[in-house]
Amino acid sequence: MANPYEVLGVARDADEATIKKAYRKLAKSLHPDRNAGNADAAEKFSAVTAAYDLLTDKEKRAQFDRGEIDENGNPRAPFGFGGGFEDTGAYARRGGGFRTGGGPGAATFEFSGDPDAFADIIEGFFGSAGAQAFGGAQGRSSRAARGADIAYRLAVSFEDAAALRPQRVTLANGRTVELKLPVGVESGTQVRLPGHGDNGMGAPGDATITIEIQPHRFFTREGDDVRLDLPIRLDEAVLGAKIKVPTVDGPVLLTIPKGSSSGRVLRVKGKGFHRRDGSRGNQLVRLLVDLPSGDEQLEQFVRNWSTGKKINPRAPLGV
Repeated sequence: MANPYEVLGVARDADEATIKKAYRKLAKSLHPDRNAGNADAAEKFSAVTAAYDLLTDKEKRAQFDRGEIDENGNPRAPFGFGGGFEDTGAYARRGGGFRTGGGPGAATFEFSGDPDAFADIIEGFFGSAGAQAFGGAQGRSSRAARGADIAYRLAVSFEDAAALRPQRVTLANGRTVELKLPVGVESGTQVRLPGHGDNGMGAPGDATITIEIQPHRFFTREGDDVRLDLPIRLDEAVLGAKIKVPTVDGPVLLTIPKGSSSGRVLRVKGKGFHRRDGSRGNQLVRLLVDLPSGDEQLEQFVRNWSTGKKINPRAPLGV
């Protein structure tokens, strides 16, 4: 993978909101659903996702900026140590030193025969990534490179996301876990599962799951609220009624007040998305009076209907 900042097209000092915005724009255009059979788009989508995962992990981003890890999250060899090594393991075993270059004047670091001391010296100069690179089999096992992280994308239904219903996820290692959706979940929210990535010489990597909330055929989201356009009959609008209304938690009874016009919005409390403070948004129901087409009785009724004075509902608009 190329430099993650270049992949997303953002500056190195970009904040998290800028990174997220850039990712969403690219992911939307490169998504496999929009590019079926396009291998180039699939490869770019994977690179964009990996870059986003690295830059939104504060610890890994800092390590990358310091040059401790590469764009794939793997430890880098410290600068100036790309080659020309003598057998550091042999030096560690006999209590000698190691030479950085091999040419005249190359620096030599002396240390005791204890391999742990060798690892400590390297870490003192180059950090934990250097200790991993040079400790090898002679260093402490706790310094061995950890396994790679694995990124997943999880499609979650609109209702499940709003109600925070747990999701069962089968990982690459064959394990099935129950994922609890976090409050405030939205498309792009990431959940990290420590220890569920690839195995390595040291600790296993992590699994990072990016959640994508699927669109619904009649619900829409507005912040923490859920919106619904609800068709009602003319008699229900004129006379009022109690009718069943779908919500993300299942149907509920809703009272339609007498004389309700199209466009009136009613509220079903607590049937929206969960907020970060533990409360929930509401469901906002917009009434739409549905008139049948070609109903002769209704047409005749309207012709004969009169209030004694015709009312112009558009008068407030000046027409």
